[in-house]
Amino acid sequence: MRAQFVLSEIGVGLRRNLTMTFAVIVSVALSLALFGASLLMSDQVSTMKGFWYDKVNVSIFLCNKGDAEQDPGCTKGAVTNEQKEQIRTDLKKMPVVDTVLYETADQAYKHYKEQFGDSPLSSSLTPDQMQESFRVKLKNPEKYQVVNTAFSGRPGVQSVTDQRSVLDNLFNLLNGMRYAALGVMGLMLVVALMLIVNTVRVSAFSRRRETGIMRLVGASSFYIQVPFVMEAAIAGLIGGGFACVLLVAGKYFLINNWLVGKIDMVNFIGWDAVLGKLPLVLTVSFLMPAFAGFFALRKYLKV
Repeated sequence: MRAQFVLSEIGVGLRRNLTMTFAVIVSVALSLALFGASLLMSDQVSTMKGFWYDKVNVSIFLCNKGDAEQDPGCTKGAVTNEQKEQIRTDLKKMPVVDTVLYETADQAYKHYKEQFGDSPLSSSLTPDQMQESFRVKLKNPEKYQVVNTAFSGRPGVQSVTDQRSVLDNLFNLLNGMRYAALGVMGLMLVVALMLIVNTVRVSAFSRRRETGIMRLVGASSFYIQVPFVMEAAIAGLIGGGFACVLLVAGKYFLINNWLVGKIDMVNFIGWDAVLGKLPLVLTVSFLMPAFAGFFALRKYLKV
């Protein structure tokens, strides 16, 4: 009988404050959708780092005859065969190095023509203008500085470059977008909490006569507060359900049906990442309004 009464009171409260309940649902849905999206964006950045960093090479470009005349780092002339063999030997001895690939000037010229054959500059380049290089794959891409320190300024070495620096700009942009989403989520969360508190206050005020009678007949404070707390929790849970729908729809329509076809060089997050976030979103959507309603009642419900 008590459970039936509590459920009936919850239904009455939700119907009486329908517009405010709807506002709570929408604000909770949007804020938690942003919360879930920021978590998924963090997973996406981690996935892309693991995918691309594994393919990143450190390039050691060697001096050619043209560099000997123009580049301050190659004043001692073009790289010699002895210097190349010494560089190769030293690279293979380094524990951070996984594999070493040597690229000749002819191979570099061929790769350039394949990638930039339509460029106006390609017709003016000759193989002897291209640089020989060592392409080094590291066991840990974070250890680039070890190779850079060991070979920068060395006789025959024109420069040491790390392709990871180019990718870091992209990852910094994605992280910035994630922080922006978290900021908007925080603002929406504050709005949702304010709406929940106001909804509980209005509901308690509209039923102050009933709660007074319940108090007179000996009902406990907890028993009186339960319907109000559950109203907020149920409204939040419905909002959390809509947030989950938005996340699933974003994965299906935005990523699977659009971005995957447009950008084939990115390893996007899978369904496991999305589905793994849904229980967390639903849990937060239930507990957050419940706690907000509970603390609001302690101050505004006179029982």
